[in-house]
Amino acid sequence: MVSPPPPPASESRSGNSPMRVVFMGTPALAAHILERLVAASGKDFIVVAVVTRPDQPRNRGMRMEPSEVGAAAARHGLPILKPIKIRTPDFLAELKSYAPDLLVVAAYGRILPNGVLEAPRIMPINVHASLLPRHRGAAPIEGAILAGDRESGVTIMRVVERMDAGPILLQRSIPLATDETQGSLKDKLAELGASALLETLAILRRGPIAEIPQDEEAATYTAQIKKEDSIIDWSAEAVRIERMTRAFDPWPVARTTLGGGELMVWRARVVDDAALAGSSDVATAAPGTIVRVKPEPIVKCGTGLLALIEVQAAGRRRMAAADFFRGRRVEVGARLGQ
Repeated sequence: MVSPPPPPASESRSGNSPMRVVFMGTPALAAHILERLVAASGKDFIVVAVVTRPDQPRNRGMRMEPSEVGAAAARHGLPILKPIKIRTPDFLAELKSYAPDLLVVAAYGRILPNGVLEAPRIMPINVHASLLPRHRGAAPIEGAILAGDRESGVTIMRVVERMDAGPILLQRSIPLATDETQGSLKDKLAELGASALLETLAILRRGPIAEIPQDEEAATYTAQIKKEDSIIDWSAEAVRIERMTRAFDPWPVARTTLGGGELMVWRARVVDDAALAGSSDVATAAPGTIVRVKPEPIVKCGTGLLALIEVQAAGRRRMAAADFFRGRRVEVGARLGQ
């Protein structure tokens, strides 16, 4: 789908004209929302341009490749802007040349300056993957799992220059499954976010929308996830470590060491075994100690016990932890994380 050229600056748009949308986003979650937006384009709104991050070297060949949003926009023949800097007169002029009614942002990855936020005729709106004001910032999906939240969702909000602090236009929630991973929750929230966005656009098409200020005292924050965040601290609670295995699946994957080599932990389970936890050998064992190897390896944590279900050694395939430990002949008393 190729969007029509922007109207001349002097041309006023009638109330019957479709709203002109410029979409800003980068990762797969945002690409799914863009796909839904393009598919629903028509008499109510059209996507006239897409803004995404510049191409990056990827995969083993380290070839320059577009972001997931950039690739999706190219498939639909949409004009694509890939500014290195967004606080420049040149980018602002190019953005304004598309005469946007709405700026729709989904995981773009940068705080937008006021000049950009003032470019759309109606307003800039954001699709955020949490129930704001909870989990503002770059990692709301991982944050919800790590916090043990029972529900998550999406927030459609007006964008302001402060991070994720704008008034709420619409929210939709879903329960979190007990085995929810970062990957599974991203898929669910991508679809929920797309539906919530289309619902919001339908309201805006009819007229003004209610804007609800966020409760600043209830705000929590998340930071960009780095690989070092995935290193397991065995002095932590078993519950916390189990959440790590789900929050960091598929990236960066919770990890530890065994015998000097790296070991990724894909799946684990908190063990509720009072007799085992109360035994003298387990009670005196240091965190990270293997306290049982059959039928599955169990690790002593700072608080509680954790059964390892699925692991992966560097350069090897994922496999059942019981098979891995049996093959390596790991015995009770071995330490992880040393």
